Amino acid sequence: MAFLKFNKNELVNLAYSLKREIICANKTGAYCNTSIVTCNTRRYHGLLAVTLDRFGGDRFLLLSALDESLIVNGKQFNLGIHCYGDIYEPRGHKYVVDFSEDPEPSITYQVGEVTFRKSIILSLDKDQVLVKYELLKAPGKVTLLVKPFLAFRNIHELTHQNEEANTSYFEVPGGVSFRMYANYPDLFLQLSDSKAEWKHMPCWNNNITYSDEFRRGYACQEDLFTPGIFSMKLAPGGSVVFSGSTVEVAPSALKRSYASCQSKLKEVTGYRDQLECCADSLVTRHNGVEMINAGLSWMYTGLLRETLQALPGLALHGLHSPSHFEEILDNLIAEEQERLLVRTTQVEAPLYMASALQAYIDYGADPAKVWKKYGTIVRAVIDSYLPGRRKEVAMHTNGLLWAEVDGVALTWMNAYIGGRAVTERAGYQVETNAFWYNSICFAVEMEEKYGPRNSAFAKQWAPLREQVRRSFMETFWDEEKGYLADYVDGFGRNMDVRPNQLYAVWVKNSPVDEELVPYILRVVDNELVTSRGIRTLSPRDPKYKGVYEGSQTERDLAYHQGCTRTFLLEQYVDVSFRVKGPSFVKKAEWLVEGFWADLSKHGVGAFSELYDGDPPHEPHGAISSALSTAALLTVDDMIAKQKEVK
Repeated sequence: MAFLKFNKNELVNLAYSLKREIICANKTGAYCNTSIVTCNTRRYHGLLAVTLDRFGGDRFLLLSALDESLIVNGKQFNLGIHCYGDIYEPRGHKYVVDFSEDPEPSITYQVGEVTFRKSIILSLDKDQVLVKYELLKAPGKVTLLVKPFLAFRNIHELTHQNEEANTSYFEVPGGVSFRMYANYPDLFLQLSDSKAEWKHMPCWNNNITYSDEFRRGYACQEDLFTPGIFSMKLAPGGSVVFSGSTVEVAPSALKRSYASCQSKLKEVTGYRDQLECCADSLVTRHNGVEMINAGLSWMYTGLLRETLQALPGLALHGLHSPSHFEEILDNLIAEEQERLLVRTTQVEAPLYMASALQAYIDYGADPAKVWKKYGTIVRAVIDSYLPGRRKEVAMHTNGLLWAEVDGVALTWMNAYIGGRAVTERAGYQVETNAFWYNSICFAVEMEEKYGPRNSAFAKQWAPLREQVRRSFMETFWDEEKGYLADYVDGFGRNMDVRPNQLYAVWVKNSPVDEELVPYILRVVDNELVTSRGIRTLSPRDPKYKGVYEGSQTERDLAYHQGCTRTFLLEQYVDVSFRVKGPSFVKKAEWLVEGFWADLSKHGVGAFSELYDGDPPHEPHGAISSALSTAALLTVDDMIAKQKEVK
């Protein structure tokens, strides 16, 4: 039985079904993303989006949709669905009676006595979507019509009818191919049925509307090219496989290809299986280079902070693979030399290198081998914060890091409205300096143990450890309020209650006096913890925005001003276990249970980027987040470890 299913009453309710999305990804960087009734509601939705190196490695949507129709006893029933303004036509969702997510997304339709199923799989190692059509039950033969909708555009953009589009086609075995614009790859549309017929009926479908883009205040209408229709006969119990691919395939092998892809899908019997499947889908190997995708379907691959933060959770707790950990880290270091050592707009990101390596050692890696391989880059990162090395951040004489570029948000809280930072946080930032202290302590300790005798690096930095720790406490700790300042600038301490102070008590080498940790944890407990992660700002703050809805401006005001982050659970749960031990297990389990309940929301079977700060804490953002998935995997392992202690 499928782990995630929906019933007819849910599926035919568009207010319900359009908010729930299919998301599939493969190792080439391709993805398939649409709603569970296959009505596209975002510009990012489509059946085949691929990564194109020729256009800078961004992703491009080639095949937007397929509309299926069944001809039964001379009468045509249209199973597709599109939105035009506020009108949905055709309304094929009314025939949907079942949807299951695993082992692959499958939709079952009922048309009178006819039961028909459509299942979707991405090939694991090529830019190809496979759609299997099965006539499960029928009184006789049925004609199946399949009409493709072509986009050929960047996933972030929209396309419109134009004279530059090449609407011609080439016949290929079992189908046709298209290349609508120069420099794009060919899109091969082929079927396993050798008797299938193609009828060329070129047409532009104008003003297709993406309801989610409209709701968010973005441009929301585009024109898609429909080149024609495939027609074939299906007998009861029969099936046919459709392929949309950037390479020509053998039609006779399509059913075997589908079965092979299906056999490689991991069986999902519970929440842990689902987490591990998501972890695997977020790790790509495009052109043989393994990297982490920050979030499906519109976030980027190989981002510095997101990769370093998610790497232990995905590679170690999800894939259980030290080799994946090192390969991804090696590729990141090779690609991100400038951000690691010269300039970055997230000044804490390079310092997360130490935390990632500490997690690797905790997992069981040999510390001597780790330092031999990665000591050079860790030392170089630390040296890059010396005065005069970076323009955006530098170490002051008190040992702390001051980060400031006028009008630029230099941390992970980097939303902008009209070009102005919502949370600029210039000055001494609490999390940046916590990572700074941890990095120095880690590097000095490793250098003293595994580096050369009389290491110049250790001699230079060892005396600074106590100065940084002392300056940190003097700068950030507020005795009266009983928690850490979020940042300190020329006007003094900013005492907004935010989760950044969690990092200061989470890092292995914490600059915070041990006896003060429970006080900080209590403030976080009282003001930031929810059943869907940790709020980015206390509800008591006048700037707090508890719901991520409305215009772009309204959403950006909420993004770091109240929305919760799932990934912060890793820090919170870890610190809570350190303070409270196994007695915290029940609360930790409660904190993750809500995410299991939400697997049927937003991205079906995926873990969302963020949630509303206010109840009922609806999910938003990237529908499959690397940071969220990594944190939940890590927390799940923490809970299991604490249960062993009990």
